[in-house]
Amino acid sequence: MTNENILGSRPIPELLLKFAVPSVISMLVNSIYNLVDQIFIGQGVGYLGNAATNVAFPFVTLSMAVALMISVGTAANVGLNLGGGRQEEADRTLGNGFMLAVIAGTLILLIGEIFMVPLLHLFGATETVLPYAIDYTRIYLIGLPFITIGIMINDEIRADGNPGYAMRSMLLGAAINIVCDPLFIFVFKWGVRGAALATIMGQFATMICCIRYLNKFRTLNFRKENLKLKGSVVKNITALGLSSFITQIAMLFMQVVMNRQAVKYGALSKYGSDIPLTVFGIVMKINQIMMSVIMGITTGSQPIFSFNYGARKFKRVKSLVKTVVAACTVVGVCGMLVLQTFPQQIINIFGQEDALYNEFAVMCLKNMTVFIFVMGVQMTASVYFQAVGKPVGATILSLSRQILFMIPCLMILPVFFGIKGVMWSFPVSDILCVTLGFFMLLSEMKNLNKNICAAE
Repeated sequence: MTNENILGSRPIPELLLKFAVPSVISMLVNSIYNLVDQIFIGQGVGYLGNAATNVAFPFVTLSMAVALMISVGTAANVGLNLGGGRQEEADRTLGNGFMLAVIAGTLILLIGEIFMVPLLHLFGATETVLPYAIDYTRIYLIGLPFITIGIMINDEIRADGNPGYAMRSMLLGAAINIVCDPLFIFVFKWGVRGAALATIMGQFATMICCIRYLNKFRTLNFRKENLKLKGSVVKNITALGLSSFITQIAMLFMQVVMNRQAVKYGALSKYGSDIPLTVFGIVMKINQIMMSVIMGITTGSQPIFSFNYGARKFKRVKSLVKTVVAACTVVGVCGMLVLQTFPQQIINIFGQEDALYNEFAVMCLKNMTVFIFVMGVQMTASVYFQAVGKPVGATILSLSRQILFMIPCLMILPVFFGIKGVMWSFPVSDILCVTLGFFMLLSEMKNLNKNICAAE
């Protein structure tokens, strides 16, 4: 049975399980790269080293923004073309997506190296944190092309109906990172530079594993002539991947505003600047682990949405929406309960610090993650609009959390509540963006019902 037949005929729960599990693992692996660095740096260098990785994290977000724009846009267009029986156009989209990933990763590397120090200052580095941040970033930037190429091909492997291979390629990179991190930090005494080197070695391994798949596609053909960029194909890729790009860029701006507000209002509190700068970065990465599971479920559903919508099987599309929202909600509730029940134990993983640090860290972890269980609604809506070729809706949802709600909260709430206002910005913006996503998804379900009635 071909991949098209599977996507269009197998039961929705079975398909979602087949595609979501490897996608969840892949997303978790992406999050683990940065989380593992935080754990070993916290144990081997201290919280100033963790603050440095937080300051450098916008570089990670920028590379992810470009990589996801290309990979998601390519995968969505491939799915729509395959569902519509346009094989040649699907093959051309794959080739153009690969070339865009190569070019984008190289450009980000060059820009980062040239403007690294002023950008680190912009991202919130204090004078005590800056030397650590430079050491980490200078090495990490080398791996940016590995990220963009690896993520792009990995998403197409999942869309090709082989999520298991995509998962194994990510696990290989994570395993290398986890093995090399303690070796480079504790044995070779390379500090944050060792953590950065371990990370890019893992990313390189994942990229090589993905490249080896290019000639093994089941439903696509990777041809040299399709590497030549075509304006219409590039436009389609960027249009459907734009919301993913905007989501990550919005996150980048949010990280910068958060870091700067943490330094500003932390200095006015008993915690000082460096503790909030460190803690907010750690809590965001913990939260990212939980969100990676939800994001993995929604991302795994993308090729199923694209194919069935392209094939005008609207009943299956509607059923998939309900199944994805239910699965994300269950996962979100479980994650929220763990984080609310064991905050101190989770914080201790990142190093043993003094009572003042622990007080702030526990308070932040409990407050910033309290509404994680409802985020599946917003993320399902965003992926749905991307997958079915409606970039405007996807873009609005992508802007909602960080730009429409989070950044204004970060600017306004600390004025009245100080450093706690930075912390409370997260749950407030979560509720607002989920409410928007719910009503947009509800409206789209009404449109699906009309299409179903018209088809009957």
